[in-house]
Amino acid sequence: MEKRDCYGILDKVFPMGDEGMREVPPLCQECSGRVACLRTAMSTPEGIEMRAEMVDRAAAGGIRGRLRRWSIKKELHRMKKDRKRSE
Repeated sequence: MEKRDCYGILDKVFPMGDEGMREVPPLCQECSGRVACLRTAMSTPEGIEMRAEMVDRAAAGGIRGRLRRWSIKKELHRMKKDRKRSE
């Protein structure tokens, strides 16, 4: 499979829509590499930051929810740190 120029670029494969929500463009829905492309985009620094923001906005839901959020944020921070080291 040949990678397109937009492969793994968060703002191209998962852009912000008119209503302030991210959405997948119609062209991406037809692409055979869309799953790998979106996974790649979500592992970029921008994608990791977006995921951290989503965790921040989620309801905590008691002590269990707070621990889960803390765990997810810790993993995202680790991913970001590892990515910086590899660059």
